[in-house]
Amino acid sequence: MKKLIAAFALITALVGCSASLEDYKATSPAFNLFEYFEGETLAWGMVQDYTGKQTRRFEVSIVGTVEGSKITLDEDFIFDDGEKQKRIWTITRLEDGSYEGTADDVVGIATGSESGNALNWVYDLSVEVGDSSYVLTLDDWLYRQDEKRAFNLTSMKKFGIEVGRISIFFEKQD
Repeated sequence: MKKLIAAFALITALVGCSASLEDYKATSPAFNLFEYFEGETLAWGMVQDYTGKQTRRFEVSIVGTVEGSKITLDEDFIFDDGEKQKRIWTITRLEDGSYEGTADDVVGIATGSESGNALNWVYDLSVEVGDSSYVLTLDDWLYRQDEKRAFNLTSMKKFGIEVGRISIFFEKQD
């Protein structure tokens, strides 16, 4: 029982240590989702399992189209095993400056906010693995490095337990 209480106390303490958007308020360049992703962007990334072992690599071509308070991100993925995937995001900027988005494999509505050079994007994603499908909660943190480059670090969780990570490097083409 003492071990269970100690584990709960440790988990509670660690949850309090997680990053907050406020931590990035004074950083630059400012992350403006619409500005950064409008036009063509190329990206390279990897998926890691819960142990940190790289399980997949991929490249993605993204075309962003802005119309008023909406941006459409047309993403074409090519994985190292030859698999191809397509995801089309429709993201709306809300009056308070936050974002909501949808895509075919997103369960419900994704939500996000920016502060300084950071953007935090949270959503549930339906992931196909073999003949099975799993819904994972993704917690994306995008960090703008300069006018052309950004990084994305994603935690993938199931039942609150991290089961994998995704790291992506973006480079704006125009």
